[in-house]
Amino acid sequence: QVQLVESGGGLVQHGESLRLSCTTSGFIFSSYYMDWYRQPPGKQRELVARITSGGTTDYADSVKARVTISRDNAKNTVYLQMNSLKPEDTAVYYCHASGRRGNWWGQGTQVTVSS
Repeated sequence: QVQLVESGGGLVQHGESLRLSCTTSGFIFSSYYMDWYRQPPGKQRELVARITSGGTTDYADSVKARVTISRDNAKNTVYLQMNSLKPEDTAVYYCHASGRRGNWWGQGTQVTVSS
């Protein structure tokens, strides 16, 4: 059974940092692309960052200078380090895996940034 479990969300102030984690099981993590998406209140879900199975990363323009995605294949975990957080970063953040067997979503973790 495939599982993706996000953690690390919370309430922070403008300018602070958070590190989100997504721990996975049930598939060959190292072979899969891993993404972080977010869904702000009342808006559509959007891609924040992606890391390929080879470690290549890509970021949304809105977060590029402030966010780092990384993966630890030994721990089957993907991370999202977010710095200089802004109120507009407030959203539910979702982990997503995609690969040969299909794609799966985590349940999401809430990030709230106060001004």
